[in-house]
Amino acid sequence: MPPNPGLLSAATGHHFARPGNRFWPVLHLSGFTPRRLAPAEQEELLTYRLGITNVVARATARADELSAEEFREGGRILTAKVELLRPQWLAVVGVTAYRTAFGERKAQIGPQERTIGSTRVWALPNPSGLNAHWTAESMAQEYARLRAAAEASEAAKG
Repeated sequence: MPPNPGLLSAATGHHFARPGNRFWPVLHLSGFTPRRLAPAEQEELLTYRLGITNVVARATARADELSAEEFREGGRILTAKVELLRPQWLAVVGVTAYRTAFGERKAQIGPQERTIGSTRVWALPNPSGLNAHWTAESMAQEYARLRAAAEASEAAKG
């Protein structure tokens, strides 16, 4: 889940639409998709058993333009979606967004203790270019950790 749509994403209706955003390359490098998808191909994620939505629906140039209350309300809405759809995992892109939306001030990147029903939660690095201390390769490694955990729990279910 991205924190919220950027202005280009809102204009196009496609998540992570800005050309420099590293989400789509990282998703591929991590092994979630067999090839690099373009933002306009986001519906293909469903064929890989992946879904995508925003924590907050309001578009902004930067996520730091959102209020803490908007994030908390987004967390409540997202919790309701997860309770309804019951995915195996919820990945929130951006640890700051996760911390604010779910009131987990000390959360770090990686698996979280919190669950929503039986859904496990993972905080992933935000692929925005503003998050420059994460390279595409280091993000892909973290996304791949989630993929491996999801595959392991799926295999355990039989």
